[in-house]
Amino acid sequence: MDIKRTVLWVVFSLSLLLLWDNWMRYNGKPSMFFPTATQQQAKPAAGAGAPAGNVNPDVPQASAAAPTTPAVVPGTSAAAQGERITITTDVIKADIDTLGGELVRLELLKQKDTLDPSKNVVLFDSSAQRTYLAQTGLIGGPFPNHKSNFVAKPGPRSLDGRNDVQLVLESEQNGVKLTKTYTFQRGSYTIDLKHEVANQSGAPVNPSLYLQLVRDGSKPEGESRFYSTFTGPAIYTDAEKFQKLDFKKIEEGKAEHATKADNGWFALVQHYFVSAFIPPQNVAREIYTKKVGNNLYAVGEILPLGTVAPGATATMDTHLYSGPQESAVLEKIAPGLELVKDYGWLTIVAKPIFWLMTQIHKLLGNWGWTIIVLTILIKLAFFPLSAASYRSMAKMKTVTPRMQAIRERYKSDPQKMNQAMMELYKTEKINPLGGCLPIVVQIPVFIALYWVLLASVEMRGAPWLGWIHDLTAPDPFYILPILMAVSMFIQTKLNPTPPDPVQAKVMMFMPIVFSVMFFFFPAGLVLYWVVNNVLSIAQQWVITRNMAGSKTA
Repeated sequence: MDIKRTVLWVVFSLSLLLLWDNWMRYNGKPSMFFPTATQQQAKPAAGAGAPAGNVNPDVPQASAAAPTTPAVVPGTSAAAQGERITITTDVIKADIDTLGGELVRLELLKQKDTLDPSKNVVLFDSSAQRTYLAQTGLIGGPFPNHKSNFVAKPGPRSLDGRNDVQLVLESEQNGVKLTKTYTFQRGSYTIDLKHEVANQSGAPVNPSLYLQLVRDGSKPEGESRFYSTFTGPAIYTDAEKFQKLDFKKIEEGKAEHATKADNGWFALVQHYFVSAFIPPQNVAREIYTKKVGNNLYAVGEILPLGTVAPGATATMDTHLYSGPQESAVLEKIAPGLELVKDYGWLTIVAKPIFWLMTQIHKLLGNWGWTIIVLTILIKLAFFPLSAASYRSMAKMKTVTPRMQAIRERYKSDPQKMNQAMMELYKTEKINPLGGCLPIVVQIPVFIALYWVLLASVEMRGAPWLGWIHDLTAPDPFYILPILMAVSMFIQTKLNPTPPDPVQAKVMMFMPIVFSVMFFFFPAGLVLYWVVNNVLSIAQQWVITRNMAGSKTA
């Protein structure tokens, strides 16, 4: 019985199974291993925070438990049109529509599009291909909302040497005036959004402010068919922590998440990027998700402003982050926001790996060389374990002829064959499991590094050398996968030859199968595996030669 090869078969089968599972998830099928939304404890009320009986599905309404009254959507002509005002900073270009004061387009000037590098990444958008909007307004009466016409105050529309630029929008209805002030800052993907409600009527009002993100349920263009990443809403509260929500569950009214809190944030997440509304902390809010149209969904919060007396004003400052999922930036914006950078179920391993990579990158300035140095450090950390394993494998190789003789002698009696094998192991002091330990130990590290490379926007578009222009994309010329196949073939030749001829042929064929799988993996991950294989070959060759020399001495 050769346990090492059994473990290799298990690893090989698991790899194929994970590849198939990613393919299923990419095509909208349920995952066999990973739920598309995290398990939740809180049960939603009336469609997960979106009360039934909305006059208009676009405009949220407070639930019966909230101290506000259902909103009445103001009559808006179907032909009503607004003016698009463009604000430009050094990192973003934003279009805001005076009809509703919506953020309808956001271009990231420092991030190139995956499909067309001559263009920039666009997050918020209102086009035939994509609907992705940031909407705010008031409920609790016939007040201004994201269907109302706003008037923009004159002012600068770009930085032009300043550190910030503002856009002020005003709308009034039934004596209630809503002023939205967008503030954009140099070098920042965070937009400050201030809402000021002035009661110019003769009676007190009880408005609530709503903030919501609306998006279609389609994956971003350019997503790989060979691995799946999460696209959808996310909610964070101190009590329930980080919760991912599936568009399909929202459509079915089965999305379970926190519905009330006085802290946290909500977001729309996609590969490498996130848009998140961060309301003030210690302010009560009602959290909701809902379907607002065909393949169109909303996640948002309702925040009561309290009673506003005649002549009085109520204000609320919020923040909207819309940009890359850079860990160091997200950690400073809001508690838990860095969790949108999803490392999967091996976060406990992946986060230290990424931290170590960032420290190495500070010294080297190149993510490719960073991966190589990281691989060497990991190899050094596991050196004693690997050395013991390779010594065990070298001993196995020396007794292979005797193992073949035992198999031939007892081929009709498996029980005696196993007894003879165990006796041989005992006599030669060989641990049949010794060669498996490095493989078992490296699996969590390998998977964690896979998620780090897949999730880290810091490495998006990062070159290594020569033909590798993006470590998060597959090798365009398949050179690294071919080198990996060669290195695996050499490792197979250094390992003990299986006594079974069929098993031996399968082991020689496995490098080709694995290299084909890695054709579609990020180049950075294949680079790690190639370097790891080369170091393993060197270590194994030295140990095998030393043992052979000691036997002849």
